[in-house]
Amino acid sequence: MTGPPFSRPPRFNHIAVSVAPDELDSAGRSAIVEFYGDLLGTTEYPEMTRDRAQLVLGLHTHEQFFYIVAEDDPMRAPRMDHVGVSVSTLEDFHEVARRAATWKQRLPDEVELIEPSAEDFAGVLRLHSFYVRHRLPIMVEVQHFEFFS
Repeated sequence: MTGPPFSRPPRFNHIAVSVAPDELDSAGRSAIVEFYGDLLGTTEYPEMTRDRAQLVLGLHTHEQFFYIVAEDDPMRAPRMDHVGVSVSTLEDFHEVARRAATWKQRLPDEVELIEPSAEDFAGVLRLHSFYVRHRLPIMVEVQHFEFFS
């Protein structure tokens, strides 16, 4: 099966989730911005922020972002539902994992963390990953693809 003749292949560019309106008040937005900014380098698009209604966090490019909206009946996701983010180097992976562990120590009742692990695939690839969540209904899986030559 073939698809349309794209000039460049489509790619994932965002995730949209809903949270309770109280999560998007000034304090809630600040907590989300601080956590994901420190962890992944996201930045708030203040021109798109609406108090108790919307928060948009860019992830290093305008074409990658977290779109967070308020709903009276917000999203609920099973524990392992997640969005994946990859980092380029093993050193970056370990740094992000260290930051996640620091947040977990700082806010033990607010940060959910599944510790880093690695899985080998036929001597071709070692996939490093961990999962973390703070104030959003879905986990973020951080991965690094370590290919063997």
